[in-house]
Amino acid sequence: MLFDFKKNQELKKIKEIKLKKLKESNTIIKEKKELKIWEEKLKKEDSKLKLKDEDLALKEKELKLKEEEQKIENERLVDKDKELIQISKELRNKEKELKSKEETQNRKDIDLKVREEEQIQKEIKEQKRKDKELKNLKADEERKKQLEYIKIKEWEEKFDKEQKEKEQRELQKEQKFKRQELEKIKKFEELENQSKNINFDFKDFDVDKSTKN
Repeated sequence: MLFDFKKNQELKKIKEIKLKKLKESNTIIKEKKELKIWEEKLKKEDSKLKLKDEDLALKEKELKLKEEEQKIENERLVDKDKELIQISKELRNKEKELKSKEETQNRKDIDLKVREEEQIQKEIKEQKRKDKELKNLKADEERKKQLEYIKIKEWEEKFDKEQKEKEQRELQKEQKFKRQELEKIKKFEELENQSKNINFDFKDFDVDKSTKN
């Protein structure tokens, strides 16, 4: 009985050990399956990760390329900024120069305007002086013309008077001459008449004489 009990106990232990081993074996198989599943999952994940790594590497490459491009663009922009800064500086200098020129030109324009105003005032003053001189000259000329006119008028009146006196004298002289001529004619006629009377008397005397004879 004791032997059977021990044997049973041993069998039971063996059975328990086997059962435990079976359980362990099942656990191992299960774990292996699970491990295989995990391995497959890991492989898939690894493939995914590899793809992701490749994609990431490609993206990193693209990013690096973009970074290079961005760097080149940044350098270009920096150069452009420098160029723009230089252009802006040159523009400011040109603006200052232009402003200085404009101020100088404005001063010149103001000076020119002042000189023009002074010249205009001078010309106006000179023109007034000339107008005054011309007015005085015209007045002098007018006075001279008046005096000349008066002198000419006086001379004409004197000439007319002298001419009339001369014509009067000529007329008197002519009338005197005519009277003298008339007197001569009258005396001549008287003498002629006297001569005719004397001749007539001689004829009468002759007739008387012949009659007596």
